Amino acid sequence: MAWNPEVYNQFKSERAAPFYDLLALLKIRPGLEVIDLGCGTGELTAKLADKLPNASVLGVDSSAEMLDRSSQTGGSTLRFECIPIEEHLRKPQQWDVVFSNAALQWVPDHETLFPQIISHLRPGGQLLVQMPDQPHNITNRLLAELAEQPRYAEVYQGWNRASHVLNLDRYAEILFECGSKSMQVFEKVYPLVLKDVDALVTWVSGTALLPYLERLPESLKDLFLEDYKALLSKHFSKTPVFYAFKRILMEATF
Repeated sequence: MAWNPEVYNQFKSERAAPFYDLLALLKIRPGLEVIDLGCGTGELTAKLADKLPNASVLGVDSSAEMLDRSSQTGGSTLRFECIPIEEHLRKPQQWDVVFSNAALQWVPDHETLFPQIISHLRPGGQLLVQMPDQPHNITNRLLAELAEQPRYAEVYQGWNRASHVLNLDRYAEILFECGSKSMQVFEKVYPLVLKDVDALVTWVSGTALLPYLERLPESLKDLFLEDYKALLSKHFSKTPVFYAFKRILMEATF
């Protein structure tokens, strides 16, 4: 899936806010070895590294387009690798901190994924994850609904981007089952105040819209966008648009 950093960064401050909430849960110690799964452009990974004295921080992402914006630093303090999260998890490395901001929602099978990630933590290690609560966000639900309309379903041939995100209770259970000694798992609303529905479509086009559009022929892409805008307009009839965007944050020590 081809990411567009220009579109993604149009809402840089809105996308950064949950990162800082997640960062505030980090237990800072000198000399930590840290991995950031799904680091995107690496800009926020650099801020993570800045918080950690004498740390070694690795940011991994599958998008070469996003990583083109990252800044490699001298020595081993901060570095980046272009590799899918699932592939990197097959490596045997152990970490003091596994950090992931707005990335794991793209990776399937969280029942298996989270125990696999936790297995890469050293004793006393900390897991910090933030991701959109997709099943509870209307922009995601409307995309799935639109994809099932006949003219698009014929092209998608049964494909739809089912959310991989579980409910809060199940994440807490997984953390406990994997040996967490302490945890915080909660949902938080990050309000988006946008000029109009067009701005909301632009917000979604930086992430959730991508897999839907890339599977359509050029002749249907504009029509899909217009139909999606019409569905959104029914739910967001006032201007400015107020969207209560929900995200899951979790922190656990093992």
